[in-house]
Amino acid sequence: MIFDFRLKVFYTVARKLSFTKAANELFITQPAVTKHINELEQQLGVGLFKRQGNSISITPAGQILLEHAQKIFQIYATLENDLVQLTNTSGGNIHIGASTTLAQYVLPRILARFKSAHPAIHFTFTTGNSEQIEHQLIHEEIDIAIVEGISHHPQIMYEPFVKDEIVLVTRSNGRLARKNEIKPEHLLTLPLILREHGSGTLDVIYNELSKAGIHPKDLLIEIQLDSTESIKQYLLHADCAAFLSIHSIEEELQQNKLSIIDIKGIDIYRSFQFITLHGQASRLIQIFKRFCVTQYNLK
Repeated sequence: MIFDFRLKVFYTVARKLSFTKAANELFITQPAVTKHINELEQQLGVGLFKRQGNSISITPAGQILLEHAQKIFQIYATLENDLVQLTNTSGGNIHIGASTTLAQYVLPRILARFKSAHPAIHFTFTTGNSEQIEHQLIHEEIDIAIVEGISHHPQIMYEPFVKDEIVLVTRSNGRLARKNEIKPEHLLTLPLILREHGSGTLDVIYNELSKAGIHPKDLLIEIQLDSTESIKQYLLHADCAAFLSIHSIEEELQQNKLSIIDIKGIDIYRSFQFITLHGQASRLIQIFKRFCVTQYNLK
């Protein structure tokens, strides 16, 4: 996308209201985010954010810039799509896969817009956990997929798409909701609902907890379920906690059905990644990847 990267940094900080989370999503350092925002403020001659301890809020000038930035990015997206339509009118077929979290909470909106923007391109869509999707790619049952997780098969090329945060949540009206923040060792006393083995989400959670000295075998696991929706429904009727993607609980947080429990010193991030077989970079694959990045940035 052809835009001033500082505007993209501002847009991300404004959406996240966090320099740290913006840095993680943009794959740059927090000092780099601060530098870009400072340069943009100097260029415009106005303050864009109010710094209040560890939190920030957007200023009236920042709100005006945010509204115009949204319009600018929409114009860029339309420009890119029009140019692609001009140079790729023959259409074709593409087989797309996605792991569960992405298939449920990130991609439906993008796929609907992709179909509208490229009516001559026909696609099929397959879902499963990360392990299943990678298996299908290796056996050439799909052309491209987006997965979460940390596995790396030698046959597969991995490219970053976006960052995701995994948070510990519980039902808002339960006894565990009184724990706004816990120490890592207290995690061992909480009954947990986890994803099934083979889940990319579970791999990331276990990996990050192990770095903090918490071994998976010591966790108090009440049950393992094979979908985020099943976990959320279980959570609403039990005094348990679960690790879930922030993308998957936006509605429940807004409706005060679920609450986040912070774990002191532990932040769990992962990359959603495009995966293709090495040596397979067709025109349709490139169109789809570029469209995903553009549309996600417009959410």
